[in-house]
Amino acid sequence: MATSQVNGGAGYARYAYRLRVSSTAGPALISEWDRCRWVWNQCVAQSRTAHAVREECGPARLDKMLTGWRAGHEWLRTGSSVPQQQAIRDFSRSRAKALKDIKNRLPLKQRAGMPRFKKKDRSGPTLNYTRRGFRLKDGRLHLAGGIVVTVVWSRDLPAEPSSVRIYRDSMGHWYASFVVSTGAQPLSRTGRCIGIDWGVKETATTTSDTHDLPHPGHGEKASGRLACYQRMMARRKPKRGHVMSKGYRQARRQVAKVHKKIVRQRQDTARKWAKRVVADFDSIAVEDFRPKFLAQSTMARKAADAAISATKYELVNMARKHQRTIHLVHPAYTTMDCGCCGARTKHALPLSERTYTCTVCGAVSSRDKNSARVMLVRAGLDPAGADRVRLEGPPVRQAA
Repeated sequence: MATSQVNGGAGYARYAYRLRVSSTAGPALISEWDRCRWVWNQCVAQSRTAHAVREECGPARLDKMLTGWRAGHEWLRTGSSVPQQQAIRDFSRSRAKALKDIKNRLPLKQRAGMPRFKKKDRSGPTLNYTRRGFRLKDGRLHLAGGIVVTVVWSRDLPAEPSSVRIYRDSMGHWYASFVVSTGAQPLSRTGRCIGIDWGVKETATTTSDTHDLPHPGHGEKASGRLACYQRMMARRKPKRGHVMSKGYRQARRQVAKVHKKIVRQRQDTARKWAKRVVADFDSIAVEDFRPKFLAQSTMARKAADAAISATKYELVNMARKHQRTIHLVHPAYTTMDCGCCGARTKHALPLSERTYTCTVCGAVSSRDKNSARVMLVRAGLDPAGADRVRLEGPPVRQAA
């Protein structure tokens, strides 16, 4: 099966900081976002029109249209052109990715969707500024258009930022996310390798018993409080066309607060586990598993609480930072192959069967442990058994 390798090295990282937004800067940021949202929606409309008449709608053409839009609308000219141009760049990248997935004939569930219209009540404010659109002076962030906000410097920036993203979370807090160039931080070599298999009962099962990641269950622990606040929201939900009450806004804020805490707990657990794995192993073979299909299964809630994608993301980033080698292994047949002899079962194992028994060599082991061993073999990190492992073809039959 195909595997891809990710090597560590220097790259870019984001450093996020909380912002203290004044009563003047807050409305200015919202107004700037309204202009960028209008530009985005115009790009979506132009793209759909161009697609209907089979015309090209690239960023160069949209830039020319932006010049005309700003000339014809005085309220659009009052804002800075930098975030508006970045909105066009973001739209073009999103559209290009969707067209590429269609060209490659990916399954519908795996395709990136075409850009859609952004509604005012469903889209969080997000503004992107390039280097010419902002500057740091006396600990404050000066944005193009005369907007000045105070940054809470919880840590120092390692280098001069190349761009910044201003956004507001579900609780109404403003943040600035700076993109900076970071150098690699290599760790001492250990000469060890590890295989990792993702799951639901255990988020990560590895070839090392001491590095398994059990299901943390952060969402399950907070489900009681979350359900209480959600019922409160349902009782206080305003009728269509009516203004939200103070009680409804408070309940919605409490729901957002619980969700944010769960996200941070999952991220913290993933980062600590990833740091421990990267510090102890030089080469890591990871199942390139995309759990999107689990959202439509009976395990959807538990799979979402396991946060497999977030954990995998943190592991890859941590490996790049510390110059470790990551091998992304294709997940096909990893639960059917034997990690000892390479034989493949004739049928798919049901999820209820948690023990793997090889019909050729007679090896008996945990199903997830066997899959983690297969990751090592497929990545070529198991020299003792690599020559005896068959990656493709019919199952090995026992000699008479």
